[in-house]
Amino acid sequence: MGLEIKKNMAKKILTEAKGYLDVGFTHSLNPYSGCGFSCLYCYVREMPIQKFKDLPWGEWVDIKTNAADIYRNEMKRLRKKPNPVNIFMSSATDPYQPIERKALITRGLLEEMIEHPPDFLQIQTRGPLIKRDIDLLTQLKEKCTLLVSMTIETDREDIKRIFSPYAPGIKLRLNVLKELHDAGISTQASISPVLPFTPNFPKALEGIVDHIWIDTLSIGDGSMGKRSERLGMPKLFEDHGLSKWYRKDIHVAVEKYFKKYVPSEMIRVSKNEAFPSYMAKNDANT
Repeated sequence: MGLEIKKNMAKKILTEAKGYLDVGFTHSLNPYSGCGFSCLYCYVREMPIQKFKDLPWGEWVDIKTNAADIYRNEMKRLRKKPNPVNIFMSSATDPYQPIERKALITRGLLEEMIEHPPDFLQIQTRGPLIKRDIDLLTQLKEKCTLLVSMTIETDREDIKRIFSPYAPGIKLRLNVLKELHDAGISTQASISPVLPFTPNFPKALEGIVDHIWIDTLSIGDGSMGKRSERLGMPKLFEDHGLSKWYRKDIHVAVEKYFKKYVPSEMIRVSKNEAFPSYMAKNDANT
């Protein structure tokens, strides 16, 4: 699969949180437009940013070369007011996709965040490259509340290859989660979306995460499953004999199963439980 790379100058880098994120975050931050991982179920395929592109999702990435400078200027303006700044990075791309290894946009942003920290930062990724930045993350966690959320949608590599063939391997992601956790960084496994997994999945997460977040193609695509349907997910499940996993209530069964093995307070489900309780406390104290 070819990948078209373009460099752009961003006008803004912090976007006011809306929709799915507005229950706890004030802003989203996307260091890139597009994504090289090209997951088949990605809801961004159905968003305007892709609808008006000539190239298919997964075949283009725009690099926001001035992201760190824009972030610094926007944070200075935001800090003139007493309101909290809670950032989700990222909502429509992956901050640790392959091009980040050379482009260093996310790393540059983390360096700026150490100087101009938000109140809360959640990094959402499936990229093991985040291991490179443990040095910055350990500094940043002393400046703000930090959560690294790694997408682990299944513990089966064969399932990953069906739904996200260009994404990093599951075992590699789990190993990096352990390294982050061992470094004292708060970690979360994002089972999002829920894909078929083995009975040993909870054990694979034991001792390497502080939280487990469960979301699905039906309740987590921003349109109660309509985007996932347009992306052909029901047929993809059916074609591989996995239809029993494509249920609107699958999150209920998964939550119940995981609660057999991990404390219930570790588990969050979809939008209303997605964000750490300490965020609500921080908001209440501001």
